[in-house]
Amino acid sequence: MGFNLLQQINTHGWGVLSYVIPFLFVLTLVVFFHELGHFLIARWCGVRVVTFSIGFGRELFGFNDRHGTRWMVSAIPLGGYVKFFGDENAASVPDREAITNMTDAERRESFVHQKVGPRAAIVAAGPIANFLLGIVIFAILFTIYGKPPTATPQVDRVDSGSAAENAGFQPGDLVLSINDRPIESFAEMQRIVRASAGKKLAIVVERAGKQLTLTAIPTETMDKFCYRTVALGIGRKGAEPEPVGPGRAVALAIQQCGLIVEATLSYIGRVASAQESGDQIGGPVAIARASSQAARMGLAEVLYLSAVLSISIGLLNLFPVPLLDGGHLLFYGIEAIRRKPLSEQTQEYGFRAGLLAVLALMLFATYNDICRLPWPDWARGPLNSVCPVCVS
Repeated sequence: MGFNLLQQINTHGWGVLSYVIPFLFVLTLVVFFHELGHFLIARWCGVRVVTFSIGFGRELFGFNDRHGTRWMVSAIPLGGYVKFFGDENAASVPDREAITNMTDAERRESFVHQKVGPRAAIVAAGPIANFLLGIVIFAILFTIYGKPPTATPQVDRVDSGSAAENAGFQPGDLVLSINDRPIESFAEMQRIVRASAGKKLAIVVERAGKQLTLTAIPTETMDKFCYRTVALGIGRKGAEPEPVGPGRAVALAIQQCGLIVEATLSYIGRVASAQESGDQIGGPVAIARASSQAARMGLAEVLYLSAVLSISIGLLNLFPVPLLDGGHLLFYGIEAIRRKPLSEQTQEYGFRAGLLAVLALMLFATYNDICRLPWPDWARGPLNSVCPVCVS
């Protein structure tokens, strides 16, 4: 019923609701499970949880559970947090005055007084929960819809005006290798092409029993979620998915999770080495647009997007940047080696640097979001990354 309403909103184009409702569904699902990971392990370790919030800012509504935790939904739906006993704020910065006046019983329930092992487990539980959510969603999708067939690298379609047409590809060509690397499947070929924007590829194909070498330069285009992707402009005919049982579905889901992590790290590495633009880093507007587009296509696409986003957020939170979960884990690792925590001043400087890094990333992502908005031709100028799928 709820998802039918979501589809109706998108089908009939109910203005901003066609973006807000899918966005809230996807982001709330991902954020809830991230914070639930922190919450469950904290409870298991005996740490008192003061607040479990979806969103930031002023509380809209909530309730207290029997353990005294305040569960609430807040006004700014761009994340969430779990506040532990002894924390000063949502970033788990200790409240030094409160810590000083704690009784022994209260110290046993405070986060800051736990040993480094439990603290690390509580912090790591959030990203781990994101990975698990992505794996569960993928496993469900594989179980219901089956495994996409392993397609041979044969060309069934050549798009007009594409890089493949310019290189001389023809329907029926069988790709044997790319830059001397043997190709076993269509998916393997796609992975190589997507990492080769603007690069010349020597592609050996078999045509009518003869081998030919074609030179192609993959070009950039927009995918169904309005993100830039790299393609040659060739395709395969559709085939029936292969049914799989729950056990194999889980194995395939773990493999899919690994592929997303690998692709993300590879992209970040190319951006860091100036081999690729960082224009695919998006913020809330990009997530809203992708969620809206997914909702137009159906429940499976919404769940798929949720899984990808969950894994991406889990990975992002593991980066060793103070303020993120990975930054806390970095400090705990140093504490375990030194057998004492870093000084308060050092941690404070670290959190400030982390805050600046996160704010810079948010500003950069917001700039990319603005670039993707459907600006009119006269106002577009350098802001020309417009996705025709999103505009339509």
